[in-house]
Amino acid sequence: MEGSDDKLFFDSLIERKLYAQNYSYVECREYSQKTKEYIEKFLRSIKKMEDADYIFVADMDEFPCVTARKAQITSMYKNLSMDRILIVCREIESWYLAGLNDDGCQQLGISADFKNTDDIFKEKFNDIMPSKFTSRRINFMLEIMTIFDQETAQAQNSSFRYCMQNRKWNKPL
Repeated sequence: MEGSDDKLFFDSLIERKLYAQNYSYVECREYSQKTKEYIEKFLRSIKKMEDADYIFVADMDEFPCVTARKAQITSMYKNLSMDRILIVCREIESWYLAGLNDDGCQQLGISADFKNTDDIFKEKFNDIMPSKFTSRRINFMLEIMTIFDQETAQAQNSSFRYCMQNRKWNKPL
């Protein structure tokens, strides 16, 4: 995972609810604060293990397409396989909001209509956040994860839908 917001999302939903049923052990790790050398060494160690695999998650950010973002990442990390990269369009905040149906929005006091969250950035997420959460953004994210609806998220975000429907991500590797 790129950073703490990504890790929280994957710890809350992906690891616990989806992958735990398919694997004996799943661990989400942040890489944004790690050195390039540390990440390279870690990727090499995973490749050496018989029963280990990984998914490298990154935001698309300002890149024009998924392919360009993957190319940029693999140019940074030589031990990273392009087919093991999962790109979140645009940022992980888009996945958080994608899981809010009408009832969830009402519970949180949000008057937003999320038909498509593919282009949501941190700034928009922060603008949507109710004032009672402004000093503790993480509490808002945790609250979302308690009412997160996977079906709604798949309907409202193409990269989340890809993650959930793509066999290589949601079945044993």
